[in-house]
Amino acid sequence: MGEELEDVPLPQLFSQAQQIHINANASRLGNDDVKKGCQMLQKCQEIVDKLALFSRNEEKDDISTGDLKYLLIPYYLGDLTEKLETEDRMQLIRVSKGELLTFIRSCERLEFLSEEEAQVLTREGQTTPETRRAEKVARFRKQRAAESKLQEIKDRKERRRRSMQATAKTTSVEQGEENLPDEDDEEEREAWFMQISLGLCKSLDLVEMLKREEEMLAAVQAANEEGRESFTKEMLDERHSRADDWHRQGAVKARTSRPAIPINCATYAQDVIEGRVAIQPNHQHTHRNPMLFGPASVVSGSLSTDRERQIAQVFQPSHSLPSMSIEQAGLAEMEIMRTWNEKNQKIFDEANQSSWVGEEKKDDDSDDEAATNKARSWDDWKDDNPRGAGNKKLTPCG
Repeated sequence: MGEELEDVPLPQLFSQAQQIHINANASRLGNDDVKKGCQMLQKCQEIVDKLALFSRNEEKDDISTGDLKYLLIPYYLGDLTEKLETEDRMQLIRVSKGELLTFIRSCERLEFLSEEEAQVLTREGQTTPETRRAEKVARFRKQRAAESKLQEIKDRKERRRRSMQATAKTTSVEQGEENLPDEDDEEEREAWFMQISLGLCKSLDLVEMLKREEEMLAAVQAANEEGRESFTKEMLDERHSRADDWHRQGAVKARTSRPAIPINCATYAQDVIEGRVAIQPNHQHTHRNPMLFGPASVVSGSLSTDRERQIAQVFQPSHSLPSMSIEQAGLAEMEIMRTWNEKNQKIFDEANQSSWVGEEKKDDDSDDEAATNKARSWDDWKDDNPRGAGNKKLTPCG
């Protein structure tokens, strides 16, 4: 890009950069186009400095009309720099504000800046909202007046151009009249003065906006650093206090409590079910929360802010962790079965103690005695009447 700009003349280069600035304010240009405009303006500034077009000792009346437009290069460069998209926004704001302040100081040296506006730049400390509003209204009125004057000059030049074209068609141009200087040189000079005044108003508003944005970014950055430092200190203090409490409680328990009997997890549940071993009171078989890894262990599961929730999600396992051991699951099932057996036994005892069970037993005893008597009578009858005894008289040969 630098080699392509080397052979471009300054007026053409400035005209292209000015068109990019106009398009950037009228619509949303891409970041590459804005960057290209910034590079063109930087090249224009290098050429202007090399040619020494402006001197610190000259006034605005000493500057030629053709060179007045180059006073706007710092303003265009600062405005386009603010529209760039980069990661370091703070650095971008400082560069843009520096270019705009360079343009404002040049205008102040050339007496484009009024005394009230000069006092705004040198003023220190905060101002009241009424003062800021009054200054903004004054700049807005000045900006509208400059825009109206520029439009008036543009319309006047357009009417003169059309009049000259119409005159050229009806009358012939005499020898040497075509080389006469333009009559609108003073209008062009006045137009550039209005353009510089308009850029000055916009620069003052943009500098004020960039100062507020810089203060907000600095405040956010300071708050983030302070929050990070305080969070780290609180985190370390909490971990130290938890470790001290854990060691202190362990020392107290070691002096006052008896060691628990070792448990064989493979046979403990079965021994308890069969009654060979009682449940050890020194062992608490309770459900535990899943183990925490990474930054989640720092906050001890007490997630109170969005920042802690985000920290707790770092370096966590992708699968669900167990909430109890195999021994604890067996003891829980054993407790469920014991409760179920006790409930069923209670139901059976209540059923055996009810009245209809005794009546049913009495009815069963009476039925059994009647059946026994009937069977005995049938056996006696079969003994008195053997098989075939009543058929002897019916035989033909008897």
